[in-house]
Amino acid sequence: MSLASAPTVSIIVAVYNGAATLQQCIDSVANQTYPNRELIIIDGGSKDGTLDLLEANRGKIDYLVSEPDRGIYSAWNKGLVKANGEWVCFLGADDYFPDSRVLERLVETLERLPPNILVAYARIMALNADGASLFPVGESWEKLKERFKQIMCIPHQGVMHRRKLFERHGMFDESFRIAGDYELLLRELKTADAFFIPDIIAVAMRKGGISSRPDNTITMLREIRRAQKTHGQWLPSRLWLATVAKAYLRLFLWNVLGARLTRKALDLRRRVKGLPAYWTRT
Repeated sequence: MSLASAPTVSIIVAVYNGAATLQQCIDSVANQTYPNRELIIIDGGSKDGTLDLLEANRGKIDYLVSEPDRGIYSAWNKGLVKANGEWVCFLGADDYFPDSRVLERLVETLERLPPNILVAYARIMALNADGASLFPVGESWEKLKERFKQIMCIPHQGVMHRRKLFERHGMFDESFRIAGDYELLLRELKTADAFFIPDIIAVAMRKGGISSRPDNTITMLREIRRAQKTHGQWLPSRLWLATVAKAYLRLFLWNVLGARLTRKALDLRRRVKGLPAYWTRT
């Protein structure tokens, strides 16, 4: 791969009060062996020391702004306006590239893709809040193609977006709070194909905290349904209905038994199904 013709990759990081983990994210980008990259950080006006950390890392950041925004999709849209890359990926302050050759290996595949492929993705490694590995997330497009139309099943942190995706479909819809990434990808993937890049763990992503609460899952599912209606799917699928039912059951147990006992019960069910523990580890 000739660096003269190799595409630029834009990494956009949205952060708000992320001082505890942001340094690892920044260093993981700075340590990449692939040189044609840019790091864009959009801070929402942090109050916890994030700004001091960002100032100390100015030399590793290509564009930085800190000001109040209207949420993560507002921040990502600000980053897109400044992005110069042929490919764009989005990280949170809790995310990082797990090894220094991730971008180099990803671009080796991206360079071989036909121009009509606007979305490519690799697996991610889910971590708990302490940084311990839980399990990899991500399956082939052949397995997920029909499922994606029913539920968000692509790990967005592992997605590489070709610039033409935004030129064709526009930017993120800021009226969404949680499922704006799904709605954007649905604009393209309701009729087109994504490409799965196997054998690469692209991003390590911490899970847990507010994201594991059942009420937030229900909010996400409602937004997913709104996105589907926007794109002509008027009737909910069986998979979406089943996922909603499970979310309400978790919420009921959460309120009756409490978070600790509910997490134990949910992981007991996972172990019976041969799956690794998740709820008690986040």
